[in-house]
Amino acid sequence: MLKADMNKPLQKLDLIDAIQRLGVSYHFESEINEILEKMNEAHHLEDDKNGDLYYISLQFRLLRQNGYKISADVFNKFKDSDGKFKASLVNDVRGMLSLYEATHLRVHGENILDEGLAFTTTHLESEVTQNISPLAAQVKDALNRPIRKGLQRLEARHYMPFYQEEPSHNEDLLTFAKLDFNKLQKLHQKELSDITRWWKDLDFAHKLPFARDRIVECYFWILGVYFEPEYFLGRRMMTKVIAMTSVMDDIYDAYGQIEELKLLTLAIERWDISAIDQLPEYMKLFYGAFLDVYREIEIDMADQGNLYRLHYAKEAMKILVKNYFLEAEWCHQKYVPPMDEYMPVALVTCAYPMLATTSFLGMGDIATEAAFKWLFSNPKMVTASEIVCRFMDDIVSHKFEQSRGHVASSIECYMKQNGATEEEACSEFRKQVSNAWKDINEECLRPTAVPMPLLMRILNLTRVIDVLYKDADGYTHAGIVMKDFVASLLINPVPL
Repeated sequence: MLKADMNKPLQKLDLIDAIQRLGVSYHFESEINEILEKMNEAHHLEDDKNGDLYYISLQFRLLRQNGYKISADVFNKFKDSDGKFKASLVNDVRGMLSLYEATHLRVHGENILDEGLAFTTTHLESEVTQNISPLAAQVKDALNRPIRKGLQRLEARHYMPFYQEEPSHNEDLLTFAKLDFNKLQKLHQKELSDITRWWKDLDFAHKLPFARDRIVECYFWILGVYFEPEYFLGRRMMTKVIAMTSVMDDIYDAYGQIEELKLLTLAIERWDISAIDQLPEYMKLFYGAFLDVYREIEIDMADQGNLYRLHYAKEAMKILVKNYFLEAEWCHQKYVPPMDEYMPVALVTCAYPMLATTSFLGMGDIATEAAFKWLFSNPKMVTASEIVCRFMDDIVSHKFEQSRGHVASSIECYMKQNGATEEEACSEFRKQVSNAWKDINEECLRPTAVPMPLLMRILNLTRVIDVLYKDADGYTHAGIVMKDFVASLLINPVPL
């Protein structure tokens, strides 16, 4: 497919876009990289002056997604003499949608793309309201979640019916994508079955009834980080770690007494089974299972000759736990810290520094020790992911958290410090989330600090947050938000 029509760049762009959006690009990575590299070298559809809005925007997005720093100046041709986007563009719904998707790859200082996002959003929302365009349903989906922020498997499932309706769709590609989706779903079902058996054997649901029982949701979360077959070990390790972290979060947030939490913090700092004797009964159960998870990881890493990675995984967890305890002390003291004291702690307790580190464990030889050292240097990409996680979580969950005696969230801290209303705090944090996405986009441009597949884990972790926390706390209240997502990825096969 990709070898054909090498002299037809527009069709080639459409085909690459379809392959990626149907979720099968992992089969064609080297071919796609080769084609996009040639396009980047040739730069701009032979001559941008001849390109229309749809193709200029599509090429920009595909090249940016692949790390190429194509200039946003390619969109200047679509502006009028007053420096505004031409009014005639609004009649080209396909082109407007393509530009809208492209603007989500913007970085700091690209005002033309900020303007493009505002321009396309306003007019595309009008299209959805009128519901006249055959693209109305696709536009509605995109306005809810652009491609850049979507999980690849979920996006593929949503995109298949749209692609099927396109007159020019490739039937062989569509059939292949459906078969591949269902084949992977069977693999994921088997993995989830094994992990669920492990979880049920622990019997936390009965022995630790205060903790959220969310093993399916944990697996879904990690499926968003990596779904490809070769990352089966990463999914297993990471799902068990995030499941343990969820229980630990509930111990520190909702159940444990401050003196008990001090003992647990010291036990995890020691990382020794003998420390279990100092713990209350319910913590003994948790601590033993927690150490078992990391013992299993130790065996896996030793088998691969990557035992050094365990050190980084443990250190990231210890840092998380220390900060969990600091928040517990704040809560116990009813202390509402100023933002400059709160944020360094809150960016750790969102758990994303630890999860980013854990995600590298299952990445094979590409995750060198230098990559782990990079993670521990507070890189901009990880910080940006933490900001998205912390603020999106707090915006939708802070009222529920406060009702159960949780530590003050970023919302309460900001309101107190600035004499602001809740809505003003949320508005400020939405701006910071938008800026964090620009940081993420910037860090994914070549030359990258670490190989692109590693950055994709952090990008995917950030995407999971957008899916779970855009409108509600989809993890704590899983039945409301995640039910359909889980069903589409893990229960219902794609009809052939």
